[in-house]
Amino acid sequence: MNGHTNGTNIFADKATFILRKMLSEPEKKWVTRDFTGDSGVSLGMAQGTLEAMSKKGYIERVKRGPESYTLLTNQDELIGDWIKEYQFELNEVDTYYSPDKNILGKLKDYLANKQYALTLHSGANLITSFVVTDQVHLYFNPENWKKEILDLRQQLDLKELVRGGNINIVRPYYKNSVFYGARTIKGFKVVSGLQLYLDLYGSKPRGREHAEYLKKALEEKGKNLYES
Repeated sequence: MNGHTNGTNIFADKATFILRKMLSEPEKKWVTRDFTGDSGVSLGMAQGTLEAMSKKGYIERVKRGPESYTLLTNQDELIGDWIKEYQFELNEVDTYYSPDKNILGKLKDYLANKQYALTLHSGANLITSFVVTDQVHLYFNPENWKKEILDLRQQLDLKELVRGGNINIVRPYYKNSVFYGARTIKGFKVVSGLQLYLDLYGSKPRGREHAEYLKKALEEKGKNLYES
């Protein structure tokens, strides 16, 4: 696979913490300890990931003894390779049906104190209003999936259909890093601009079109998609 160099897959869940951090502050001079600690990765993983990124030409490592640092120098190629490696289908999705026109608001209230984030069109539309759809996709990663999903379904009266559902509860492939950079938009928790872009890019219908529109819309407001 594209992201593997010297046994390190830079597009694996925990390794992407480093990519996500660097993309969120693309001008910053990084040192290895920026990626370690409580909310980061191990020193070994940080060193291995940076070495692999350097070999792929995404970063430049400036060696000046104690003043050494790393710069992200090839953002576009990094993103281009990432979207070749990752598809939204790597996530597991449980799909249900609700006829309730206000189901999104009820989901928000139910999940208020839980870790969740909207993605795909339902997340991006809060920024762009680009695609008319009744489909809701949200990441949810509780410790006890069966118990929490049963409770959510009972509280919100979600039906299980053979096909044709509109509420998609997503068990994240990126279990650790998918919520990195998530923010609140119009009262809803939404994944980072980067994760929205990755999720949309390979998805149908109209995912790639929406991904590019989102990027352009943010750029026109003077924002970097990956910083948002």
